[in-house]
Amino acid sequence: MAHERKSYTVLIGYPAGGGHWTEAGDKLELLDVEALALEQAGRIQLTSQVEAEQAAAKASTKSTAKGAE
Repeated sequence: MAHERKSYTVLIGYPAGGGHWTEAGDKLELLDVEALALEQAGRIQLTSQVEAEQAAAKASTKSTAKGAE
């Protein structure tokens, strides 16, 4: 059985090993087992979820701005 990597976006930077750190906004390809603890700690989120939330926020801002006119 092949394990698939998923795309995650870093929300809060964390040490990635070897003296390197990730930064907010970085995109990573991780296995579920690699992502589990980071996701539970709120440090990463699936990129598809981040993009959906950003699109919803943008749409909400547009509808609020139109309503104020």
